[in-house]
Amino acid sequence: MYTKILVGYDGSEAGKKAFETALELAATHGAELYVLAVCRPPEIGDDVETEAVIENSRRYHRGLLAELKPAVSAKRVKAHFEVAVGHPAEQIIYEADRHGVDLIVVGDRGRSTFARLLLGSVSKQVVQYADRPVMVVR
Repeated sequence: MYTKILVGYDGSEAGKKAFETALELAATHGAELYVLAVCRPPEIGDDVETEAVIENSRRYHRGLLAELKPAVSAKRVKAHFEVAVGHPAEQIIYEADRHGVDLIVVGDRGRSTFARLLLGSVSKQVVQYADRPVMVVR
């Protein structure tokens, strides 16, 4: 049985499927749901423009998360919505540890096999490095 579930959400179709799956699991098990969106910082120096880009990204991701609140309310699930800054896989694992979640749910982008081998994916990295169960939703 799950008591705390974390789902990584980025607004993509894969992210939406992961969220829907995590929400159903949370409702079924009476679990708390942590919905995490991660902003990637720009790969440039530490200047004022970098901070502005990060703040705009935070604002955008907060908007994405706000769109999910009615679905959570309809299922009567206790949920927490967070926006983190950093590498998505690292932040998902960090937040899972910080909140002591029982399950991490992530979407699979559906890249071709070649692209996945060449580039890797957030879901692959989470599966590889997380020390708790991870569900990858396709």
